[in-house]
Amino acid sequence: MHSDSRRVIMAEPKKQGSGSWILPDKLWDRMEELLPKYSNNPRGGRPRRNLRDVANGIFYVLRTGCQWKAVPREHGSGSTLHRYFQHWEAAGVFRRLWRNCLLEYDELKGIQWNWQSVDGAMTKSPLGGGKYRQKSDRSRQTGHQAIRAH
Repeated sequence: MHSDSRRVIMAEPKKQGSGSWILPDKLWDRMEELLPKYSNNPRGGRPRRNLRDVANGIFYVLRTGCQWKAVPREHGSGSTLHRYFQHWEAAGVFRRLWRNCLLEYDELKGIQWNWQSVDGAMTKSPLGGGKYRQKSDRSRQTGHQAIRAH
């Protein structure tokens, strides 16, 4: 595959009419092949949501940080999106998508795999005052500060 055609995968998602974000076609194509295969229930019932709409809704939540119930209605109900998200997460869809995109980016631009960094604290922060401060010998509240009940 030519590297120029793959650059579209890393491109910014397109905007829909209501201000929601939708996945680029190339990224959706990559993700669709990783999704679990669903079949219709033989006893009937409500048809499945369009999986692309579901993915757009999930990525809307991940991108904006909004609550599931606050997703624009064009993506479906928040409960449905959350249920699919949990199912896809358990099936490893997002991990495989992340891995595939990293490998593809490595091929296009290169990743320095021998040098990686994670931000984190290595020590406890002090709880006010220095390490060797003088300790009080008495309670902070003296008897005359308390209000007595009559």
